[in-house]
Amino acid sequence: MADVVKDLTSGTIGGAAQLIVGHPFDTIKVKLQSQPVPLPGQLPKYSGAMDAVKQTIAAEGARGLYKGMGAPLATVAAFNAVLFTVRGQMEALLRSEPGVPLTVQQQVICGAGAGVAVSFLACPTELIKCRLQAQSALSSSAATGAVKYGGPMDVARHVLRSEGGLRGLFKGLVPTLAREVPGNAAMFGVYEALKKTLAGGPDTSKLGRGSLIVAGGLAGASFWAFVYPTDVVKSVIQVDDYRNPKFSGSINAFKKIFATEGVKGLYKGFGPAMARSVPANAN
Repeated sequence: MADVVKDLTSGTIGGAAQLIVGHPFDTIKVKLQSQPVPLPGQLPKYSGAMDAVKQTIAAEGARGLYKGMGAPLATVAAFNAVLFTVRGQMEALLRSEPGVPLTVQQQVICGAGAGVAVSFLACPTELIKCRLQAQSALSSSAATGAVKYGGPMDVARHVLRSEGGLRGLFKGLVPTLAREVPGNAAMFGVYEALKKTLAGGPDTSKLGRGSLIVAGGLAGASFWAFVYPTDVVKSVIQVDDYRNPKFSGSINAFKKIFATEGVKGLYKGFGPAMARSVPANAN
């Protein structure tokens, strides 16, 4: 029990630090994903990541880069508790006997199972976060950064009151599952495979800090490389206008993005996502 508490505490502190450092990258990612497609002959609101950073700071100050951080910061302890618990249970089920290292394939299964569980916490958290991050990108004026929501609780109240109650908070659950399940399967599988490669065998207990950092960083990158288009679909669905929606569902959003913007549209914001994921997961 003491080890569980220690792991949860360290995981929560590490998760909070990761959020504080990485959130500006995530904000730029969401702004690029959710900005409206320009009309023929018009330029997009943001020409790229650096332009989004400059416009955000000019209109909202440095605080604008941290919009929406309250929701994931408030749930980081619960997120880690779910992740640790589900992974621990699945490892116990799959392990042939106590102390035997899991295979890469077993780590993939554990990652997928953890992905299912955390999706139900991640979906409403991400909806609130994305609404706050994207509201200036969706406003008509880049200079004013129009404010629709005053904060995380304001978003939650609005959705519960005006967008179908509790069901509204789980808008985008399908693409969230489509991101978290294969993404975590890939991340944990790649992490285990790289550790065993670097160790030269199944015993990875003697790997140094440097090797673990490399394995963690590359595993984090594999998460986004494997599932990034589903994150774009999730973001546009979660910030879509409830009363006048552009998309009828995940498949419809995917088709429309691909039809109007091509493959490039499904990778909007990929640079900031990768810039955040590699150092964030190098632990």
